[in-house]
Amino acid sequence: MTTEKITLTASQEDYLEAIYHISAEKMAARAKDIARKLDVRASSVTGALRSLGALGLINYAPYDLITLTDTGRIVALEIVRRHQALENFLVNVLGIKADEADEAACRMEHSIPKAIVDRLVKYAEYVDKCPMGGITWGSGFGYYCKHGCTQDSCPRHLSECSSKKSGD
Repeated sequence: MTTEKITLTASQEDYLEAIYHISAEKMAARAKDIARKLDVRASSVTGALRSLGALGLINYAPYDLITLTDTGRIVALEIVRRHQALENFLVNVLGIKADEADEAACRMEHSIPKAIVDRLVKYAEYVDKCPMGGITWGSGFGYYCKHGCTQDSCPRHLSECSSKKSGD
């Protein structure tokens, strides 16, 4: 089964991501581990696991360990990548607190197209690695958001104005 033809609900993506993280830590997941991580009832986990198993994304049998199939691992890695990219963008570019960013990224990861996430990742990398330096949350837009910067009070604007006047 190719990963391009698999369409998952937000809930299914959450389960797959939880299985990925639990498996990374414990080599395999149990239904109770998933229920605890997602804060859901065991009966909800059973239904989701059957669904993911039917899609060929996990190896599932009742009361047994749950593992990702090769296809499931590829899909889960993409979900995790989107989550991490969005969370990093929110924290490093927009200056959002880590716990708020994690929660927001979890909601956003299900609805933002891959091309947009890729663009956000590239922008975050640019901000992080810009050879010109000086691009930080506090130096520009973050300053504006925090202090309500106006043309009359903006240090960058005032600096540009004074250099234009001196260049005349």
